[in-house]
Parts: sequence; C-alpha cells; structure tokens
Amino acid sequence: MTGHGGPGLSRKTTVRYALGSLGTGGFATLPGLVLIYYLTDTLGVSALAAGAVITLAKVWDVLIDPIIGGLSDRALQSKGTRRGPMILGTIGLPFAFIATFSVPPGLPPAAAMVWVFISFLLAATCFSLFQVPYIALPAELTPRYSARTHLLTWRVVVLTAAILIFGGGGPEIRGLVDNPYLGYFAMAVAAGVLLFIGTWAATTIVPVSRHEDTPAQPVGEPTRTPGIPVLEHYRSGWRTLKDSQHFRALLATFVIQGLTTGLMLAAAQFVARWLLGDEGAVTLLFVSLIAPALLVAPAWKSVAGRLGKERAFVIASALFLAANLASIPLIWAPGYWIIAPIVLAGAAYAGMQTLPMAMLPDVISVDARTHGDRAGVFGGVWTAGETTGMALGSTVLTIVLAVTGYIESTAEVTVAQPAAALLGIALAFSLIPALLMVASLVTLARYRLRKDEVDRE
Repeated sequence: MTGHGGPGLSRKTTVRYALGSLGTGGFATLPGLVLIYYLTDTLGVSALAAGAVITLAKVWDVLIDPIIGGLSDRALQSKGTRRGPMILGTIGLPFAFIATFSVPPGLPPAAAMVWVFISFLLAATCFSLFQVPYIALPAELTPRYSARTHLLTWRVVVLTAAILIFGGGGPEIRGLVDNPYLGYFAMAVAAGVLLFIGTWAATTIVPVSRHEDTPAQPVGEPTRTPGIPVLEHYRSGWRTLKDSQHFRALLATFVIQGLTTGLMLAAAQFVARWLLGDEGAVTLLFVSLIAPALLVAPAWKSVAGRLGKERAFVIASALFLAANLASIPLIWAPGYWIIAPIVLAGAAYAGMQTLPMAMLPDVISVDARTHGDRAGVFGGVWTAGETTGMALGSTVLTIVLAVTGYIESTAEVTVAQPAAALLGIALAFSLIPALLMVASLVTLARYRLRKDEVDRE
C-alpha cells in the first residue's frame, strides 16, 4: 500500500481521514470567528454575557471529552470499533449548528442568549462525539513515525482549506443577505452541509468490527481501575498526564497556542469592522492567513523530516511570534498593512497545526508500550485541552472588550465605539498573542521525545 497514501496507508484511508478535518476545522473556525460578534452586534448581548455563553458551553465540552474518550476505548475493546460515537456526532452536529444561528428576529437579548447557549451546547456535544475518536485514529491506522506525519500533514491541508472555506466563505454568505438574521441562517445551513460531508467521510474508514481488514493496532491491555464509571474516565485522563511528561509538555503548548489563535480568530471580525472600517474585510484577513498556510503545509513535512517534528514545531512557533510582534503597530496605526504579518502568521500556523498533531500519535504509541492502549483517553484529554484553549481565547477577548468599554448593539442600531475599545481590539490581535506565544515556547522546550525513541521496538 505504500506509494499511494504514504507508508502503510492506502490513498482512500488518507483522503477520507483528511476529509474529517472539513468538519473539525469548520466547527472550530466559524463559531470562533462570528459567534461573539453575532451575540454582541446582532442580538444585543453584552460582551461579558456573550463570553459566558461560549465559555460555559466549552466547559461542558471539556467535562465530557474524557468520558467520551474512555467510552471510545471501551467500545474498541468490546466491539472492535470507535464508529458508534462518531456517527452520532456526525448526524447531530449539522442540526445543532444551524439552530445556533437561527434566533428569531425581535427576541429579547436574554432569551436570545439562552437560545444560543442551548443550541451551541448541543453542537459542542455532537462535535466531541466525533472529534475524540477521530483524534485517536492515527495511532491505530499506522504504527510508523513517518506514516503518521504523512497522514496528519494531509489532514492539516484539509483543515487549513476548511478554515479558509468556512472563515472566508461564511461571512461572505452572511453578507449576501440584507437581513442579518437571514444572513446568519443561510451561512449556518451552508456550513451544516459541509460539516456533515466531512465528518461522514471520516467515519467510513473506521472498521465496523476488529475483524475487518483495517489496521487497528491496540498494544497490550489498558489499565482498569474499579470505581464509579464516570469518575474512572477522569482518573484515566489524569493518569495519562501523570504518566507521560511528553504529553504534558505537548498538550500545554497546544493549549496555549489554541488560546492564542482562538483570541485572534475571535478578534478578527472586530478588527475588520472597527479598525479597518469594513465588516466584509474579515474575508481578506482570513484569505491572507489561510492561503499561505494551505500552500506551506506540505513543506512542514519536509522540514520535520530533516530536523525532526519537535524542532520544526519550534521554528513554526517562533515565526508566528515574529508575526505577532510585527502586528503591534496596529495599536497606534491601524490599516491594511496588517496583511503582511498575517501572511507570515499563516505560513507558521500550518506548522503549528501539522506538527503537534503528528507528534501526538508518537506520544500515544510510546506510552502504549508500558501502559497499554489508551488512545481514546489521550484523544479525550487532547480534545478537552484544545477546546479549553479556544474557549479561553474567546473569553479573553470578551474580558478585554468589557474592560475597555465596548458597546453592544442589535442589528437595527448603529453605535460608535470609544477609543479605549478600539485599543482593546488592537491589543487582542497583536501584543497579547505575542506574550502567549512566548509562554508556549517555554512549555515546548520541555518536550523531549525524539524519532529514535518512537521507532524503537
């Protein structure tokens, strides 16, 4: 099978696994980009309340991820497949996503906030049902270091394309309709269709049972701890962090960088509207970020092959930090010059996605030699961390907006923002992300897993 989908992987497996990121990238991107703005500037919800909606839904997501991870591992042991939860998530996600952006016009802000909260909570639950098993699959699909890099590289190519499609196309669809409420609904329907296509494609490579000819490769027997089942899942998640220093370092780095990109993602719509003076400019910002990432993503595979994944990850992170530092003049001189550092950030972002996700299966396989197959637990903790980072990014933005006096409004009302609020938006897109990236480089320095240890039998 080599020569088609990479070492030990068929082309069908590589393509369909990568298509799953059409779902994961889309769900992570579009709400992160427009949901806070939808709440504050269309539904009239205050910045702090909007942040609470996102944060509480994500807290729920974090709480259930380890449970889903544990259930995923148990399903694999008993039935030989993780497919059941993935299918449930695939079916439910599009409907809950559409409901999130379907608030009836004229609904009071408090009621609108509750509507969005419940719908987004359901969407986050469905997303976790798909995402947690999906994250665990690479360690089972192939045992080889280089093959995982290949598999995850193409996943990130699709992920990057998904971010471009959803982040650039979503606001454009919204802008085609004069009525903001209908515009958001049309955007959500189009996105829901793509979410279903991507997640469903990924479920088709998961074996119906262990007896099928798909290379599921559990190693050893998982550690079992008697006690209350739900608490067992959290204990299992805690044990992965306690047992694997490599995992702690990698996860901490990914969470901090998720916070960084989540903050910039949430701030982009506000930068477009209030600093560049054009709500539609968010599309240009996204294309400037994602188009370079889409082009450069395969190059990070070559860099990783020459220098190692961990060193390539350091380089990508340092480039992203350089882009953040170059964006700081946005504070006193906003303008379209910001496109240049965004292009640099886009090239770095591809590596910041490709490399840690290719490093995670290595961590899982090394851990399996001594602790058995815990891929689902690792996937649950990883997804919880990723969700936490993105949620905290949105939360940090809403705190900055509230502190600097940002004025919320409904779709029918036009307001002018105070100078302090404009300063807050600029800081959230430049200086604050730079400080966070410095912190992520500190945690990344603690990751010491190398290729020779991964490939050792």
